[in-house]
Amino acid sequence: MKSAFVTVGTTSFEELIAAVTTPETLQVLRSLGYGRLVLQVGRGAAAPAPFRTAAFTLDVFRFKESLAEDLEKADLVISHAGAGTCLETLEKGKPLLVVVNEKLMNNHQLELARQLYKDGHLFYCTCSTLLESLKSIDLSTLKPFPPGQPEKFAAFLDRVIGFE
Repeated sequence: MKSAFVTVGTTSFEELIAAVTTPETLQVLRSLGYGRLVLQVGRGAAAPAPFRTAAFTLDVFRFKESLAEDLEKADLVISHAGAGTCLETLEKGKPLLVVVNEKLMNNHQLELARQLYKDGHLFYCTCSTLLESLKSIDLSTLKPFPPGQPEKFAAFLDRVIGFE
């Protein structure tokens, strides 16, 4: 049974949690072979009730000391565009669909997601395009992220954010 993991990090991203738990999105996930969805909801007010059926399980939590185990178990990670989460997910070799929070000012998250998409490492969308993105992306086309080069990632972030 494939598992999808959704993380919003330490903040709140109500729109992502709402978008990923619509009946339509849950149906698409099931049709793609996902039988488990794990939500890390952070500080947001939205915390859907967990449930379990014969065909599908929804698990929900706010925070953990580490997300490493959830990332390891995931066949797909759907995440906010925080640099730390992106890096940790990509270093674990997990397929990543980044959902950009359009409400953020000076959206460096969009710049980061766009560049990593151009480099072939992830897909990105917004909450309003999440459903269509899940239907259309081909995870097999993603390129592995070069491991163990934090200084290169830091330089890349500096370029994207404009510190160079």
